[in-house]
Amino acid sequence: MLKLYHHPFSPESRFVRLALGEYGTPFETQTEYPWARRHDFLMMNPAGTLPVLKENDGPAVCGATVIMEYLDETRGYAIPNNRLLPDHPEARAETRRLVSWFLQKFLSEVIGYIVQERIYKQEMPDSQGGGQPDSSILRVARANMLNHMRYIGYLAATRKWLAGDRLTFADLAAASLLSCADYLGEVPWSEDENVKSWYARMKSRPSFRPILTDKMLGMPAAKTYADLDF
Repeated sequence: MLKLYHHPFSPESRFVRLALGEYGTPFETQTEYPWARRHDFLMMNPAGTLPVLKENDGPAVCGATVIMEYLDETRGYAIPNNRLLPDHPEARAETRRLVSWFLQKFLSEVIGYIVQERIYKQEMPDSQGGGQPDSSILRVARANMLNHMRYIGYLAATRKWLAGDRLTFADLAAASLLSCADYLGEVPWSEDENVKSWYARMKSRPSFRPILTDKMLGMPAAKTYADLDF
C-alpha cells in the first residue's frame, strides 16, 4: 500500500495524486502541514517539503519529480498504452521540460504565491507567518498568470496534449497548479479558450474527481470549480 503525505492544496501533492489516479494505484493520504515541522515527518524528509510517498516499509520517496520517476519505473512500464512518460527519448525530454516549467517556473512565479497568501497563511499561526494575504504579492502573481496562460494556450492549440499526441505528466503538472488557483477563482479563463478547453478535458478525467471534492474550511470553492461545463 502506498501512503502519500500531502496537503490538499499543495500543487505538487495534487500532481502526484493525479498521477496515482491515472495509473489506477490505490493509496491513502495523510495531511501534513510543512510549517509545523513535525518530528516524524522530518525524519522521513529532512527538507520538510511535500509531497512524500511511502510504499510499505520502503524508504521515503521525496519530491514531486522524484515521485514521478518512481511511479514511471514501478507502474508506467507495466501499462505502456497509458504510460505518462513517453517511450521515445525526445518525447520524454519534452515531457520532463514541461513538468519542470510548470512545477518550478509557473509555481514560483504564480501559483506558489496564490496558495501561500490565500490558503497556507490562513492555516498558519501568526508566529509562523500566518495572517492576512498580501495584496501586493497577489497583484504580481495575477499579472504573471497572464503570460503563463498564453504559453499553455499555445501548447494546447498546437498539440493534442501539452507535450504532444498523448496525455503525459506535463498535463498533470499544469492541471494540478491551475486547479489550486481555480478553487480560489484566480484563473482568468476568458483569456484563452484553448486553455479552458484543455482544462475541461482534464477536469473530466476520473483521476480528477477526488481533487474536485477538496474543501478549505471557511473558504468555499469558486462556483465553476467542480463544474465540468464551466
